[in-house]
Amino acid sequence: MCVRCFDASLNPGHVLTAAQDAYIASTWETQKLVAAVLAHWNVWLRRVRPKMKQVSRYHPLLVTLHWLLAVLIIAALAVGFFWLAAMPNSDPQKISVLRVHMAVGMLILALMVIRFIVRMLTARPEKATTGYPLLDRIAPISHYGFYVLVVLMVATGFATGILAGLPTIVFGGSGAPLPSTFMIFPTFVAHGWLAALLAGFIALHVLAAFYHQFVRRDRLFTRMFYGRRASSPAK
Repeated sequence: MCVRCFDASLNPGHVLTAAQDAYIASTWETQKLVAAVLAHWNVWLRRVRPKMKQVSRYHPLLVTLHWLLAVLIIAALAVGFFWLAAMPNSDPQKISVLRVHMAVGMLILALMVIRFIVRMLTARPEKATTGYPLLDRIAPISHYGFYVLVVLMVATGFATGILAGLPTIVFGGSGAPLPSTFMIFPTFVAHGWLAALLAGFIALHVLAAFYHQFVRRDRLFTRMFYGRRASSPAK
């Protein structure tokens, strides 16, 4: 279903402005790109992955994206939980904070797509083991869960923006006030729950990394940092 039709069905008689058109087009194209990349995942694994060599560290570009995204995602969550949530919609400064928050959200999605592609096309270290087969099988699910959660976060934020008319208010400078509350939009409620879930995933990810580094002492941190990438033939 096209986004324009979706918006029209929820807002009868509502005419999209140029700012909304641009906002919708950029987000919609990004989401289509994400879907296309995910659709070719299994094909890539069968044809490309077996030819790669085993390395001791991730690609430097992947390392850079990993830490940059970590900072951006944690910052976006912190702004949402501790800044935006505490500001009433009647506060004029909230529009400026929303502008940065929404722009960072789109940047995060774009960088996640690039990160996913780089991960697909570059050699990676052998999978780290926890010593427990069940946890080892769960680990990939939690890893790719990050990608799914980020896409859902952007999708619900995008939908909330359209329903609340934020493109013209936040980016178009229409001068119109924000809705009295965003809680009237189910997409915003979902956005909040997804944010809490993403924060939980991050906490588990950090705990797992510390477990590997300090309990199993397998030097996991070195894999996601810069240095010589010693290689060996793929198994």
